[in-house]
Amino acid sequence: MCQILVVDNDPAMRSLLVDELSDNGCQVVESPDGCDALAKVKLQAFNLVITDLKMPGGGYAYLKKMLASVQDCPVILITAFGNAQTRKDVLAFGISAYFDKPVRVNELRAALQRVCPIDKLRTCQNQMIKDG
Repeated sequence: MCQILVVDNDPAMRSLLVDELSDNGCQVVESPDGCDALAKVKLQAFNLVITDLKMPGGGYAYLKKMLASVQDCPVILITAFGNAQTRKDVLAFGISAYFDKPVRVNELRAALQRVCPIDKLRTCQNQMIKDG
């Protein structure tokens, strides 16, 4: 089963992502801020991290630490405060996908298929495609 970490200080956004991913066969761990997320990736291995940027404990420094902590794990960034420069910067850091909020579920599904290794997320992806 795939292990996904969802990091967002907005409870509604976090709940939406958790519900969508959990309903489709993924085990999802929630985190409300960057500091908590960095602590969680030290304790548990994840197949995917979906994170906000602008939140307590967030920002570019957080994102760089997260990427260094989960080197073999795709990171998808979702932010409400992005612009062309933000997109350019974070893609240069090495994130796997970037979305502005509100994110469309079908676009997130497509990103999951594109960035996640099939052997790690097969169950989750197959279920999401079936339900799609």
